[in-house]
Amino acid sequence: MRRADRLFEILQVLRRAKGPMTASAIAEQLETSQRTVYRDLAALMARRVPIRGEAGVGYVLARGFDLPPLMLTPSEIEAVVLGAQWVAANADRTLSAAAGDVLAKVAAIVPKHLRELVDDPVVGTPPAKQRHPDGTVDLSRLREWSRKQLKLHIHYADAEGTTSKRTVWPILVGYVTGVRVLIAWCELRRDFRIFRTERLLSVDFLDALYPERRSTLRRRWEAQLRHTK
Repeated sequence: MRRADRLFEILQVLRRAKGPMTASAIAEQLETSQRTVYRDLAALMARRVPIRGEAGVGYVLARGFDLPPLMLTPSEIEAVVLGAQWVAANADRTLSAAAGDVLAKVAAIVPKHLRELVDDPVVGTPPAKQRHPDGTVDLSRLREWSRKQLKLHIHYADAEGTTSKRTVWPILVGYVTGVRVLIAWCELRRDFRIFRTERLLSVDFLDALYPERRSTLRRRWEAQLRHTK
């Protein structure tokens, strides 16, 4: 791998990382030596790339560091296009419109010789076969309440038609083929629960923060999923 490509890949590894990355972990991903990674990290930091850390502890890339658009590879552009196509076909109206906006912005910033990858892509996803039932709930507001870590009071009907009212802490709105779900911590059951959005009979958007961080709850839910597999 050319050094310029390796420097770019180091930035990508650090950008994807959810915590400090050691030089050995970076070296393993890039299939190079730890010594080379140390040398490359020093070169990046000498160029004022905002990387913080030290040997043995790990390195992080400061948030907000933007790569110039010229550094998007064709595969990365196609990944964005494919993802946007899926969202446009399968998400709710707000996200579908946002996906179209993203593609327009990507088309505007990529170099001319890569623009065809957006305008006439070689990747594709089939259109949705059916309209997703959302019921009466506003999915945009569900996402907003999840971001703000605010509680919801919901009236829900299960598959047998049994109804219940409960207060939940929303952590994720899931878009599954044919179904959309709200994943939340349920105060009534003291556990995580998944609610199909079309079965939400009503939702009260409460102005009350829930006491845990959403990211912490999500990690607990994901760990629970792995444990039950």
